[in-house]
Amino acid sequence: MTGTEALNMKLLSNDTLQGFGGLGEGMSLQITKDNRRVMWLAHEGPPKNFTGVDVTDPYHPKVIVQTELRHTNMRSNSLEVTGDVMAVAYQTYQVGVESAGMELFDISNPESPKSISFFDCSGPYSRGVHVLWYVDGEYVHCASGAEDFQPRNPNDDQFYRIIDVRNPSKPEEAGRWWLPGTREGDSEPPPERVYPKNGRDAFRVHNTNVYPERPDRCYLAYLDGGTIILDISDKSNPQVVSRWNPHPPFPGFTHTILPLFERELLVVTDESIRDDAEDWPKLTWVVDARRESNLVPISTFPLPSVKEYGNKGGRFGTHNVHENRPGPSYNSDTIIVGAYFNAGVRVYNIEDPYRPKEVAYYVPPKPEGSRVNACQINDVYVDERGIVYCAERIKGGLYILEMNL
Repeated sequence: MTGTEALNMKLLSNDTLQGFGGLGEGMSLQITKDNRRVMWLAHEGPPKNFTGVDVTDPYHPKVIVQTELRHTNMRSNSLEVTGDVMAVAYQTYQVGVESAGMELFDISNPESPKSISFFDCSGPYSRGVHVLWYVDGEYVHCASGAEDFQPRNPNDDQFYRIIDVRNPSKPEEAGRWWLPGTREGDSEPPPERVYPKNGRDAFRVHNTNVYPERPDRCYLAYLDGGTIILDISDKSNPQVVSRWNPHPPFPGFTHTILPLFERELLVVTDESIRDDAEDWPKLTWVVDARRESNLVPISTFPLPSVKEYGNKGGRFGTHNVHENRPGPSYNSDTIIVGAYFNAGVRVYNIEDPYRPKEVAYYVPPKPEGSRVNACQINDVYVDERGIVYCAERIKGGLYILEMNL
């Protein structure tokens, strides 16, 4: 591909998903009963809801199903698959709009997904669910609004909710937690705003990762609120274990916390949210978590040059990393694969956590028809064989890559 930049990675295929190649940050791989591999993808916005792509042959992916949203004032930014059940997050563009919530689907026949249930999160102050985490078949952990949650600041409208889906036909809330001071009626003072001048400040939750290795812990990325570890051994009453927040002086928006349990480390990403590096630097941090109650940053991943990428087009900087989830998923405590918007997908070796090294990257050219002059790699998933799947935010669809490390 003309304009491609690559080191130790090669493109196997690219599928623009029948012209609907704008993808969110929902990627999850299903192994079907007949041993096919289906990559499920959430779209960045309407009219499409989600797409299923048969990636059994990574050189020749094939769209097998593509669904429509209920209406155009919503998005299905996030999804997760466990077995033959898929959970899909629905966020509306304004508060008080219907269809804000979370839906479970039976995907045992992937060509014909069937709705199992819908968990309604709509309300006068709610836009529904932005991101969810579902890996154990029992609980959905999500960033959500609720009918009874009135934020002091409208930008703080999504908090941590735990949804019990052990009876998938009747989801029920099991617990919730929010940053004290962000809800009307809290006795605590509201937090100091990080981005008061541009209106993009946000003390709301993003990723809500809970791993089988530590089912009593939620690794909560709270945007401008930083990194929070919760004890959820009692799901009805989550308790703070620790909190680390470099914002300010750094420019906010903690997106993902990836715990590396054997090494007692956390990998923490801050999302770039503004074009042309206006919010540079957006970093990936390595945090020492040996003493869980005292998290200490020890290094950051080396970013590509802001002079080279800052004005290339669109966003530049960290977004998400492959999250070592259970299932047909790559799991490494030294190799970290991340999505960096116009800097493509980047791969880092953190064997020495004090000196992370970039060991591979792949930057595709601007997708045809994109509104910005560069790719916008939005999310990444790596299967247990080391095949890398990348989602492009605007037009590029799905890229399938191979690492050569």
